[in-house]
Amino acid sequence: VIIDAGIGTPSDAAIAMEMGASGVLLNTAVSGAKDPVKMAKAMRLSIEAGRLGFEAGRIPKKRYATASSPVEGMSIS
Repeated sequence: VIIDAGIGTPSDAAIAMEMGASGVLLNTAVSGAKDPVKMAKAMRLSIEAGRLGFEAGRIPKKRYATASSPVEGMSIS
């Protein structure tokens, strides 16, 4: 799947890639930005990060949070 609409921010692009998209097509988000060069770089970095995250695989989601750091022997005031 290649996403060709609805990408307005780098985080949108990262989410699309994290969900398994093969790529995103960009124009308006970059050309309409206050600084198109910076936006293009931000999009590139977020797309790379999203793809790497997808390939790495996320930890399983849990319904409730559980502590992952040891608290035994620590002073909690």
